[in-house]
Amino acid sequence: MRRSRLTGFVTSLLLATGLSLTGAASAQASSTAASGGYVALGDSYSSGVGSGSYISSSGSCDRSTKAYPYLWNAAHGPSSFAFNACSGATTDDVLANQLGSLNSATSLVSITIGGNDAGFSDVMTTCVIQSDSACLSRINTAKAYVDSTLPGKLDAVYDAISAKAPSARVVVIGYPRFYLLGQTCLGLSDTKRSAINGAADYMDSAIQARAGAHGFTFGDVRTPFASHEICSSDSWLHSVNWLDIGESYHPTAAGQSGGYLPVLTNNA
Repeated sequence: MRRSRLTGFVTSLLLATGLSLTGAASAQASSTAASGGYVALGDSYSSGVGSGSYISSSGSCDRSTKAYPYLWNAAHGPSSFAFNACSGATTDDVLANQLGSLNSATSLVSITIGGNDAGFSDVMTTCVIQSDSACLSRINTAKAYVDSTLPGKLDAVYDAISAKAPSARVVVIGYPRFYLLGQTCLGLSDTKRSAINGAADYMDSAIQARAGAHGFTFGDVRTPFASHEICSSDSWLHSVNWLDIGESYHPTAAGQSGGYLPVLTNNA
């Protein structure tokens, strides 16, 4: 999710649901993945916006040394590593700009994508600055897009990944819920918080269905982020960050290392 696109108030949201491999099977899978090349695709949740320590050569893509792809590469030492995720990426951007590193030797691909297509930065802006009814209306518009258009967009990306890297294990990693409900918390109303979480779940269902249809693995970050959402005492997500608006509603460094990294490790 491109920081430059979010000059109003905030950026994006979503999450994903799925399965997580554990124990010896997970360790064996990670070893297999490390034997080939690893390519990290996707948007700001994969590039590491919000975690700081940005790589200067990545420019506006804002790739971070604290992002989960960078951390996984450092821990596992695959034969090659291409960190192609870029802040603001849509499915069209992935197709146009991020797939060049994929080849027959690629053994692991990770990706977070879909939020910018569905316009969730605009959802968050609407929900922050407008009424409950306006927020709910904008969410319903996003849901209609998820029903009508997003599945085909995801299919195009997943088909292209399979064609370029036929031997790769592909891990589609989702996005955490933003809010811990039932807490006393300044900011958005309970109605808005609940609706935003529900919209994220709605979108995840669509992403999960398409990933599963392509034989890809889903990485569910809701479990590690549980009790670390906004309004918790130890949030792994930025709320509105007035010093850097582009980081709003993105994982912190702790969210990348404590939330995303274990999900990739367990599913790689």
